[in-house]
Amino acid sequence: MTKVWQKLYDEAMSVLNSREISPRMWCGSVASALITKKGNIYKGICVDTDSSLGMCAERNAISTMLTYGECEIDKILSVYRDGKIIPSCGACREFMIHLGESAKDIEMMVDSNGKIVKLYDLMPEYPNYK
Repeated sequence: MTKVWQKLYDEAMSVLNSREISPRMWCGSVASALITKKGNIYKGICVDTDSSLGMCAERNAISTMLTYGECEIDKILSVYRDGKIIPSCGACREFMIHLGESAKDIEMMVDSNGKIVKLYDLMPEYPNYK
């Protein structure tokens, strides 16, 4: 794992904290960290609810990035509560692809073996669908 990926892994692990908020809400079983084209790191955790009002860790991190005025992700990774790296779900992939033309080049680490995939390779038809 290169230095930047290790940094993202460490940042995601720093906020990973699975816990129950209430009988209907849990959070922190997945954490995500991304680095922008400007070199800033943003983190997020998942929020799960009995209804569909939850949020994935990736979209939480991306929303924080957008809050601070950035919109270009360079790299992103997510970790499950056991520390294993996991791929982003389809909803998060689609959310990322809406960030614009450069989103297709977002690099995502998809497993603990260090496999890196570009977002476009996970959704090759989406940007062409009109």
